[in-house]
Amino acid sequence: MRTNSSACGGCGITPLVRPGRAMHCGSACAGVVYPRPMDSLDLQVLEQARRWRAAGHAVWLVHVVETWGSAPRPPGALLALRDDGPVVGSVSGGCVEDDLIERVRQGERVAGPTLVQYGVTKEEAARFGLPCGGTLRLVQEPLHDTGWIDALLERTARHELVARVLDLQDGAVRLEPAMRGDGFTFDGRTLRSVYGPRWRLLIVGAGQLSQALARIALMLDFEVVCCDPREEFHLAWDVPGTTLTREMPDDVVLAMQLDAHSAVVAVTHDPKLDDLVLLEALKSPAFYVGALGSRANTAKRKERLALFDLSADEIARLHGPVGLHLGGRTPAEIAVSIVAEIIAVRHAVPLAQKKPVSAGAQGA
Repeated sequence: MRTNSSACGGCGITPLVRPGRAMHCGSACAGVVYPRPMDSLDLQVLEQARRWRAAGHAVWLVHVVETWGSAPRPPGALLALRDDGPVVGSVSGGCVEDDLIERVRQGERVAGPTLVQYGVTKEEAARFGLPCGGTLRLVQEPLHDTGWIDALLERTARHELVARVLDLQDGAVRLEPAMRGDGFTFDGRTLRSVYGPRWRLLIVGAGQLSQALARIALMLDFEVVCCDPREEFHLAWDVPGTTLTREMPDDVVLAMQLDAHSAVVAVTHDPKLDDLVLLEALKSPAFYVGALGSRANTAKRKERLALFDLSADEIARLHGPVGLHLGGRTPAEIAVSIVAEIIAVRHAVPLAQKKPVSAGAQGA
């Protein structure tokens, strides 16, 4: 996708479009949808840090760079710490944060990027609440210039993947393009964090379940595209940070060029729409492809798909009934089960909680 130079006639906002195809707004203006900043937890930390600096506070960013044992937060976890104690984000789940806060309140000031280590001994690990003797290595850096935050937020709002690189020797910061699959790295001198939509989710259908699914996916740093050519579902769509399109599902799949960091979920209950996206998605490198429906309807769907140019292995990739068996029946509960399965597949966790035969919760 790329930016179109023409703006919405109703709201005046420039949309993201596929060349020659407009993506329409789900708001009352009935114009085109526009991109909003991603609701990423790390970006929220950076936005809050920027606000604190603008208000005149000293601020430090704290990154988890290495862990040993059962450390509670992974490398790349981020926290912002204000000079009078408030924090946003997390590096340990609470206990290490308490120590960082106390140091700042006692007047300790880190002037440049500094390595900090917790949990070296069993006693210290117990003191800081690190389970099983876990060890946590952090980089604490003072936030002086927030210009890079402005640039990073602007670029991620355009759905760009951006790497922020920090040199611990001189504190220099630079931004550079990143690629899907890039992650947090630290070599002892250079810290590289990646921001933006590293994962993508295409939802076919813009109903109540899709809105719940989109909101959860946004919290997990997915870029979310919702596709539904049915006019009647568009005015009710209200999920900031997503892209809504009226294009046909198979066109959207081809335009998105699905990769191994993409997931697809079809939830319209309309075979004309769901099957269209599955025919293309199952042939793609997408790591997850699922469709709403009972076991009986899933079996019928697979029979229909077999009539087209899909192999048995490609059809076997379909997750249906979609989601893990959590016993939920409301749209929000079903959305949780779908996202739970997507996360399990992403991390190659065996799907032991699939639905029993009477899987009525997932619809007919």
